[in-house]
Amino acid sequence: MSVLEGSRKEIRHVIKDGSAYWVEFKDGKIVFADGRTAEEKDVVHLPPCNPTKILCVHVNYISRYYEFNNTHTPPKTPTYFQKPLTALNAHKGELVKPKGYKYVNYEGEMAVVFSKVTKNVTREEAWACIAGFAPANDFGCHDFRDTDAGSMLRVKGMDGFCPIGPGLVSGVDVRQSTLRSYKNGKMVQEGAVSEQIFDCGYLIADLARHITFLPGDILLTGTPANSRPLEAGDTIDIEVTGVGRLSNTVVETPAPRASEGFPPSPDSEGVRRVALGNEERLPDKFKTK
Repeated sequence: MSVLEGSRKEIRHVIKDGSAYWVEFKDGKIVFADGRTAEEKDVVHLPPCNPTKILCVHVNYISRYYEFNNTHTPPKTPTYFQKPLTALNAHKGELVKPKGYKYVNYEGEMAVVFSKVTKNVTREEAWACIAGFAPANDFGCHDFRDTDAGSMLRVKGMDGFCPIGPGLVSGVDVRQSTLRSYKNGKMVQEGAVSEQIFDCGYLIADLARHITFLPGDILLTGTPANSRPLEAGDTIDIEVTGVGRLSNTVVETPAPRASEGFPPSPDSEGVRRVALGNEERLPDKFKTK
């Protein structure tokens, strides 16, 4: 049975009273394998997978492409980057903004999590390699965009910059889902999964030509237009309809102690262009209300 078919099932990884459990989330309750139940508020969430790698596509929603390009002709092939495993974060986890850094942006995404070893598969076969889907936030600090030169290592790779969860969901046809982001309760991003330039099958088949995915690995599938900066105290929720809603809050921490290395450069024209976006380039249907 395909991951898109059957009854909806949601698996979560939580801590209850100091112990970690893999549980189901059913009818609004945390359900343990031994039959006990708990309320969401009484557990701490962990990421719902144990990846060996986190791969991400650069631009994959047509609205995001419109936002930064004069042409409305989509790209012929995608490009990618990678987040370190230390970027992994969970539902209700803190998003850290170091003091003195300016442009930390939300990017609501749908994550794909792999169920089995995946290598050299076709676009059609790729869907059978997916364990489930989860909301994710490809959080980024654009102050380092100039020095990262497209690698996104510091922009997207800082500790905790990959929240995912709260659970891993199967039995939902995500091709019919819509991705939305909410800043302090107000919707700030919206894009149907069908607006992706390259669907999950394409992305998996493309990457798996040369890279082996292992069970638990994560693939982030892109963000719609209107990614914008957050401030300390802001809460950002990422929702994928039928899948779930991920919530995180931004906190400010002291600046790094070391003075070595390229400093944050928020005043760069290229940094501001990406961090603040360009809604004027968007067709009306993609503009925020």
